[in-house]
Amino acid sequence: MNLKKENRKKRIRFKICKKLKRERICVNKTSKHIYAQVVSADGKKVLVSASTLEKDIKKETKNMNQMEAAKRVGVILANRAKKKSVINKASFDRSGFKYHGRIKEVATGARKCGLIF
Repeated sequence: MNLKKENRKKRIRFKICKKLKRERICVNKTSKHIYAQVVSADGKKVLVSASTLEKDIKKETKNMNQMEAAKRVGVILANRAKKKSVINKASFDRSGFKYHGRIKEVATGARKCGLIF
């Protein structure tokens, strides 16, 4: 793994987990898919998740480009989190990726549906 990315990842996780102690929205991406999940404050449980690999999302995003699909994953994640009422405030953990492109679109989609971070 890239050393700069690894250092960013460690720095972000330290600030979120040790200092803030709140739920975090973890985002991970590959060249084809994007994954997002809400992890509990202690980091032991995944409360809600969404990805482009799920059947219902895959059907919706079949004719979309990757940016639109990422935004749709953020919207679905936010709706699921609100439905379960698991989040008051959360932190956005971008897993060492720069806040740009698809990562930014996931955050935009989640904020659009009412998640506060």
